[in-house]
This record gives sequence, C-alpha cells and structure tokens, in this order.
Amino acid sequence: MHRVVVLVRPVQPTFELGCAYEVFGTERTGVPQHYTFEVCTETPGEVQTSSGYAMHVPQGLEALGSADTVIIPGWLPVESPLSGPVRRALLGAHARGARLVTICSGVFALARTGLLDGRSATTHWQRAGQLQREFPQVRVEPHRLYVDHGDVATSAGAGAGIDLCLHLVRKDHGAAHAALVARHMVLPPHRGDGQAPYAPPAPPGDALGDLLDWAGARLGTPLSVDDMAAHLGVSPRTLARRFAERLGTSPGAWLLSRRVAEARTLLEETDLPVEAIAARVGLSSAVNLRRRFRAQVGTTPGAYRRAFRGTGPPNL
Repeated sequence: MHRVVVLVRPVQPTFELGCAYEVFGTERTGVPQHYTFEVCTETPGEVQTSSGYAMHVPQGLEALGSADTVIIPGWLPVESPLSGPVRRALLGAHARGARLVTICSGVFALARTGLLDGRSATTHWQRAGQLQREFPQVRVEPHRLYVDHGDVATSAGAGAGIDLCLHLVRKDHGAAHAALVARHMVLPPHRGDGQAPYAPPAPPGDALGDLLDWAGARLGTPLSVDDMAAHLGVSPRTLARRFAERLGTSPGAWLLSRRVAEARTLLEETDLPVEAIAARVGLSSAVNLRRRFRAQVGTTPGAYRRAFRGTGPPNL
C-alpha cells in the first residue's frame, strides 16, 4: 500500500484537505484501494480549520519519515514561514524518495524548501504573481492546472488539486483505474484546458479571446495554426508569442488539447464510433485519434469509454 501523509497546519483549508482525502483516502465499493491516508501536523493536537471548527490530529512530523507521498493541502496565510522542523521534515522525506505534492497555496511552503528553484510550478491564478515576486527563481506557469516533475508536483486552485491527485493515481495505477475513481466522484477523469477558462474573462474586444471562441467552434474543420494566425491578422510567430504570454502554451498544443478534450466528451456522452469522433474533432482518422489520445490521456479511446462507463474490463 502506498502511504499518503498530509501535512496540515492552522488555519487549515478544509476543501483542499478534502480533495486529497476523496482521491486517496475514501474507500469505495468495487474500487481497489491502493493507498493508506494519514494526517500529521507539527504540534499534535487541535488544529483550527478555515471552516470554523478544530480537528484533532494525533500524529506529528515523524509520520513524514515513512511517507511515499506527502501532500501540503494549502498554506494560509501564504506569507507564513516554514519552521525549522517542518523544513527539515519535508527535505528529509524528499531525500528519502517521497514525492511532495501541493494543492493551491501549499506551493508557497514547498517553494520555501528550495526544491522548486529553477523548476516550473503553478498555483491559483490570483496568487501566481505573488508567487513569482516572492520566488523569482521559480518558473511560475499561471495557466497550468498542475505541474508534475515526478518528485515534486504543484496544482492550481483548490479544485485543481483533484485534477493533480487523479493524475497521480493515473501515473501509479493506470488511466482505467483513475477513470474509475473519477466516475465514482462524478468527475471527468482529466481536464486539459488549464486555468485560462476560470480566470477573469478577457475584456470586450479582446482579440485572443475572440480567436479562442472562433477556433473552438471549428474543431471539426481542418483548422491549422496558420488559419488561426490569419484570422487574427498576425504572423504565426506573433500568434505563438501571444499564446505563450497569455496561456503558457503554443497554438498547436492548445488546438490539440481542445480536440482531445472534445473527443473525451463525445466518448463519455455518445455512442459514436471512434472514426466518427475523430472526424468531428478534426483529427482526421481513428488511427490519429488513438495516437493523440494515448499521448495526452494515457489510454486508448475505447478503454477510456469502457472505464468511464464501467462497462467491462479496461484494455490498456
């Protein structure tokens, strides 16, 4: 059993803690349980929460000594320093081989260990600027839902913590198992559009926002990056720069992500054959859809549909 240990502190955000528990700690009928779930804190005892109640946490930092995954589900206020014992415990767990995972503001604690120096990370779009100012050695990617380096991983706002946790389950035990967990949680197994749809809307007349709407409505056509640049009246190089600045990705990667996301929706909600879905999302053939789908989602369209609907054993 993979041992997941969550580090909490007063005042602990309850939703972020709940995200981790729902994915790693909740036992569900018909879903194999691959994880144990524990909570620890620096000073065992009562830990105040953001929801107005206190919870009793009997375990101290020694619990991190044998954790396989350590989760920091928020860190409020974000300016709070790391105590010496907490810093040593986190660095010790990492040195021993545990992966360190943060949800939302938890990235501020991880950044204070130095483990994110020279690496990319994300957090809630509203705090991304603060994270970059306070830790200029970290490459903040504000439009990502999560960033996973294997040994350390960070997620955006609280809900994106679920995306990251499901991603880790997918890495540990395959896409079919992650899809089964997500289906029991009544959630999509994978979101690929980043934080951009959840940030404040672009102002009226925003050219890039209009382009995204225009392109999103034409996924079934042979739409190219050159077509998108021509629609905006700029060169492909200028378009690439604007995408990088605003969305943290390239036009081609964004377009492919949208097509795969639309394919997932059609697999979940319709009985269309894979060939028809490929045509509808602009991926030309079932072979191309399978290749792109596996690269982004980690499984085949057929296995994804079976796992999502719970109709028969997955075939990865």
